[in-house]
Amino acid sequence: MTEIPGLADLVAPLEVGQFFDDVLGRAPRRFTGEKGRFAALLPWRDLDRVLRQHRLDFPRLRLARDGEVVPAHTYTEMVQTRRTGLVPRVLSAPFSEQLRAGATLVLDSVNELVDPVGDLAARLEHELRERVQVNLYAGWGTTHGFDVHWDDHDAFIIQLSGRKRWRLHGVTRPSPLQRDVELPPRPEGEPLDDFLLEDGDVLYVPRGHWHDVSAVGEESLHLTIGFNAATGVDLVAWLADQVRADELFREDLPRFAAPEYRTKRAVELRQRVTELLTDDLVDRFLADRDAQAPAHPRIGLPWSATGDLLPPGDDFAVRLLTPRAALEEGEGTVALVAAGKRLVFAVAARPVLAVLLGGVPCSFGALTEAAPTLDGVTLRALLGELVTQGLLAPA
Repeated sequence: MTEIPGLADLVAPLEVGQFFDDVLGRAPRRFTGEKGRFAALLPWRDLDRVLRQHRLDFPRLRLARDGEVVPAHTYTEMVQTRRTGLVPRVLSAPFSEQLRAGATLVLDSVNELVDPVGDLAARLEHELRERVQVNLYAGWGTTHGFDVHWDDHDAFIIQLSGRKRWRLHGVTRPSPLQRDVELPPRPEGEPLDDFLLEDGDVLYVPRGHWHDVSAVGEESLHLTIGFNAATGVDLVAWLADQVRADELFREDLPRFAAPEYRTKRAVELRQRVTELLTDDLVDRFLADRDAQAPAHPRIGLPWSATGDLLPPGDDFAVRLLTPRAALEEGEGTVALVAAGKRLVFAVAARPVLAVLLGGVPCSFGALTEAAPTLDGVTLRALLGELVTQGLLAPA
């Protein structure tokens, strides 16, 4: 089994706490590492398999060269199937020809296609407490795939193989958003940093930092791990949804009433909003954001399709499919809050749920040791309920 790195592996020698305090959202930082340390996440043969076995529509799979997207029809064809109509298929010869000519291969959401990368995304979502998407970039030439640009998300770049030239140009508008009131102006002058990201290195780039990347005449394969940290704009949008429960906010505004009535309504609305702006507002928003985060898709066949729900015997492992799940303590109970659900169990289940919250696969034996007061039948019933709720699957 591939050992999945965590945040501590990506930011070493910094401690994770130091990264959160001094780097996250503030400035780019490069972390050098041993060559080949990430190679098992996505070997070249696995990329070959993905291209061969999956129907990858544009723009999820695309090629780019010299700042322009290569037309998809030049390297794919649409194939008629019996039931699903036309589907795309990569044409080996023209696809490879484009790569030899310097095109960069881009594959979005590769975490949904390759298990180790999916496990990496799940582990980082558990640690960063935000949704994670992983895109793949591969190149061989000396051209650049994209011109200087900024992204609306933070990103970790993991260099899996080869190396690539990065040029960082700084920020021209602090904390820009995808939907913003104005766009950041293009940077002027020379880049602030110009370096080669080598095999085994990691680069962190906060959103809004302009950069451009180019191949250096040799193979390069890297993953871009993107995530959007919660902002004040997100909090206000969430608050707007919360006030839908209040009749005052659902009522029509008195557009055609006398001015004093409109003023009276404004005062009433302001008072209600002020009541919501408690000192724990940020904590409440972040907790609800985590609680609503969807489960990762994993079916667990063949067992989930049977009445047993889990493999027979004790020699199996399971994983929680909601990396941001949380526990809420009650009087003699414990609640698992995840994927918009709140499941209440007897307090004896707490040790099992706490282990599952760790974000990694757990063996049935380890769960048995964590809760010695639960017999095997009861433990299987607890895990089975989580399977039926779509929150757990055999690993």
